[in-house]
Parts: sequence; structure tokens; C-alpha cells
Amino acid sequence: MGWKFDSALPVSIQIAEKLKREILNGKYPSGSQFPTVRQLAFETSANPNTVQKALLSLETEGLLESHGTVGRFVTSDASVLEAVYNKQCRKFISEVLESAAELGISREKFMEFIKEGNGE
Repeated sequence: MGWKFDSALPVSIQIAEKLKREILNGKYPSGSQFPTVRQLAFETSANPNTVQKALLSLETEGLLESHGTVGRFVTSDASVLEAVYNKQCRKFISEVLESAAELGISREKFMEFIKEGNGE
């Protein structure tokens, strides 16, 4: 999927969130070298300073580790990856439940739809 940005959110946050999903889904495996700021700026058509800000947030979260002039690497710490994955799952479920509630769908009805499979 290409890089499309929503004007409602800062681009650095959108870049960080997409890269986080790509780390968590295995596109960038644990311990692997991460693309450079320059590579990502080219790929996203974003300002390198914006990309740098996104990568710093991923470092702060523990997903990336900076190895000086060698570059950045995806953390090898499985507990960090699991914790961030679980946090993302909870956030997603919370957002879905909130949307369902806005439609007037109770949690019980929502769970029925999930048990049915595709909800049709």
C-alpha cells in the first residue's frame, strides 16, 4: 500500500503509525536493519526532518534501536514487541467498540456479529 496522508493528523505521526504496523506484522523482522531517514523520506515523499521525528518516536517506544553510524535496527526484545502489539490490539478493539456504540450496537450484539464470522 502506498503512502497517503490525512491532513487531519501530523505526517510524522502517520509515518510512525504505519512503520509501527509494518514492524509488528513482520515486514521489518526483529533485529533487522531499518531503512535510513533518506530512504524513507524518498519513499514517503516527506521531509527528512518529518521522517526523523517519526523514527525518534519509534525509538522512544522501544521498537527501534539506534546503533550510531551503523543505523537503526528493529528491537530484538520480544517482550517489547509483544507489549506494543498488545497495546495496538487493545487500541484497535477500543476504537471498533466505540464506533459500534455510536451506531447503537451493544457489546453483546457486537460479539454475536463476531461469532457469526463475517457479520452478513
